[in-house]
Amino acid sequence: MAIAHRGEIDATIGGEVMTLCLTLGALAELESRLEAGDLVGLAERFSAGRISARDLTAILGAGLRGGGHAITDDDLARLSIEGGLKGAAEIAVRLLKASFGEAA
Repeated sequence: MAIAHRGEIDATIGGEVMTLCLTLGALAELESRLEAGDLVGLAERFSAGRISARDLTAILGAGLRGGGHAITDDDLARLSIEGGLKGAAEIAVRLLKASFGEAA
């Protein structure tokens, strides 16, 4: 079960409720994977209003690994996500808000 003050959220992925969290390690992974350079670069990328399926996979994958799940982005990409693409985007938004606050 997710602990909100730790920046955790729960989401149904692959038919299972999983906890996601953008730990410092997960954020460092995202900076590298998305070639953002730093946290400001990540924020600018996400606030631009354009996000790719690759971005969603990177965010959710990093969040799952930060939440303690041993899953690759390739394995994640094969799983069903409750609500489909819209659901994946909503999970990413909830995760970013849990990590950075409502302004995310």
